[in-house]
Amino acid sequence: MPDPVHVRELTADDLDAAWELGRFAFGSDPQRPAHASAEVPGLTRYGAFDDAGRLVGKAVDLHHDQWWTGRAVPAADVAGVAVAPEARGRGVARAMLTALLRGAHERGAAISALYPTVAAPYRACGWEAAGVLRTVDLRTAALPRHRPAAHLSVRAGTPADLPAVSALYERVTRHRNGMLTRRGELFDSFAADRGLPGDGVTLVEADGDLVGYATWQRGRGYGADSVLTVDEALATTADAARELVGVLGSWASVAPTLRFCPLDGDAVSTHLPLESAREHERDLWMHRPVDIARAVGARGWPAHASGTVDFALADPLAEWNTGTWRLTVADGAAELSRISGEADLRLDVRGFALLYAGAAQARAVAQAGLLHHAAGVDPSALDLLGAGGPAQLLDYF
Repeated sequence: MPDPVHVRELTADDLDAAWELGRFAFGSDPQRPAHASAEVPGLTRYGAFDDAGRLVGKAVDLHHDQWWTGRAVPAADVAGVAVAPEARGRGVARAMLTALLRGAHERGAAISALYPTVAAPYRACGWEAAGVLRTVDLRTAALPRHRPAAHLSVRAGTPADLPAVSALYERVTRHRNGMLTRRGELFDSFAADRGLPGDGVTLVEADGDLVGYATWQRGRGYGADSVLTVDEALATTADAARELVGVLGSWASVAPTLRFCPLDGDAVSTHLPLESAREHERDLWMHRPVDIARAVGARGWPAHASGTVDFALADPLAEWNTGTWRLTVADGAAELSRISGEADLRLDVRGFALLYAGAAQARAVAQAGLLHHAAGVDPSALDLLGAGGPAQLLDYF
């Protein structure tokens, strides 16, 4: 029988122990950042303690918002989960994640995402793999070069330009699914008194209005192994995207490799030679509802989507989600309401996560054993839950 653990929110007195636990778990630099030993607005830190009062596990609820088809949905994104080696396999992570979900529900969160080092413990707690953050390497010399557009100007950005950069990021991402809004106390706290992200920001403007930007890190050297890391490159017009790609391509003589996280189907990616990209890194991310009724009601829905479907849901860690529900979608909005009786479609919470994030269709979810139905019942009615296309993340946390 596993020894019991006691989970509570961490206080300032616990932060040094939490840092040491995370440092050993993730192999972090011994030099601790200032925020590791200070209270930070916009997040909740949880700790698991044994009967002797020793910290044996920790997890962080990041108070993010995510864009879902034009509306910001409150999220409890999970980071920094670590368990002491002597306490692993004893239910510590499950106890912490149960407490985190309950606390997130109480503060009004609707959904949750995380990047796992190992997926199995999170699957056991209701999260499911929903996407991948890809980092690719491109030959800088292979980027297309165009004659500079006469109606566009290109310049280096300064810290005074960062509000305009943030506004352009929002214009690109708000009508997608899953992207962080980068608003709120947590982002404000980390942005305070901070200069440019990375080594530089390149701006593309039309008549003084920002229409594209790239943030980048130069790296070291100028030999065959030199890499220009582009943290982000976004544009709101095809001309601006071409201009950005041309500027990035101009680094070819001193940085033969460009490293980049592409955003599927955006203006910049459509001008990159992605057919020759080599995958440098891939980070799996997982998704889960915190409160399914909020998750459905808070997000935007495609205007063309409409319909009604009944289903039952089982969620052992978040009992407020368990029950029989009716999903109604119409006119760019949706509602999930409790109903009595049985339903022909019986959905596991991980199946809900896959459908909501647009990561799989109902038939595939049924084949995975996360959606059950009687013979002759068509499960594809639940595809309504994933209307709006797949979710994507550009932020690692």
